[in-house]
Amino acid sequence: MLVPSFLIVTSGALALSIDNELIHWAILFLAIPISVYALITGVSNHNDYAVFLVGLAGLGVLTATALSESFLTETSVIIFTLIGSALVVYAHTKNFQLCKELDCDCHDVV
Repeated sequence: MLVPSFLIVTSGALALSIDNELIHWAILFLAIPISVYALITGVSNHNDYAVFLVGLAGLGVLTATALSESFLTETSVIIFTLIGSALVVYAHTKNFQLCKELDCDCHDVV
């Protein structure tokens, strides 16, 4: 409940500073540990390493893009960011579907 409330309250400030480089780094460094935790929890519950590897690949693409942003064109940064994000979203969606299929209790913990 705290996270949605925080996002609603800060959405105006976030929209004003979305071009700020610090926001992109903050989102990346928040997404990495949360995503890795979710992927590890998922693979430990349903043993589907393909989903885990797709998620890690997505995080790798996002991290590599952020680190090499000064060498890439703006268009390529956008494309690589979308590819990395799509891989992470796919992995999380597939993880969630597998958990529902197996009726695991990983969502009861959170």
